[in-house]
Amino acid sequence: MHFLITAGGTREYIDPVRFISNASSGRTGYALARAALRRRHKVTLITAPTGLRPPSDAKALCVETAAEMFEAVKRYFGRCDCLIMAAAVADYTPARPPGRKIKKTPNMLTLKLKPTVDILRWAGTHRKKGQLVIGFALEDSNVRANAERKMKEKKLDMVVANTPVAIGSAQTSVEIKSAGGDWLRIRRTSKAVVAAKIISLAESLK
Repeated sequence: MHFLITAGGTREYIDPVRFISNASSGRTGYALARAALRRRHKVTLITAPTGLRPPSDAKALCVETAAEMFEAVKRYFGRCDCLIMAAAVADYTPARPPGRKIKKTPNMLTLKLKPTVDILRWAGTHRKKGQLVIGFALEDSNVRANAERKMKEKKLDMVVANTPVAIGSAQTSVEIKSAGGDWLRIRRTSKAVVAAKIISLAESLK
């Protein structure tokens, strides 16, 4: 299979030197890429900034913003068998970032933000070749209910639900649901173990 995997947290620039981002380490996406490669699959890794080195056998594309990630996903989606959106893509981006650095003043600063493109929703409705689409749902309450809602609304084949505790950590606890299947709980373990299970489940769906 050809896996298209996204990783890391996007940066949304307020001005040329400042940005809004999140604490995603990118570990899960990179673990997924390594797990797929170990199973002898082809991997294209679209990565936002991280402190990690991409696997040498993966085709890696570096992006920064949500818009850049969307363009990269669009470019490669038609060539993949399975998209796994493990990246922490910003939900909002500055509406009109200035071309110059914003100077500090004694006054309050108000930022106007606009929604970014929902890449998962786009992918879920553009399966030109029957691609699998797997998404992550980071939830701090009603985890299963919110993840199932996301799965249904975005037409996902599988959803991986986790909590903010997973951010930046080498370990995680997740709950996984495939379309039409029951919930599978994986208690706290390494992200490498979780990634291997996700790849195995994706293989069974294809």
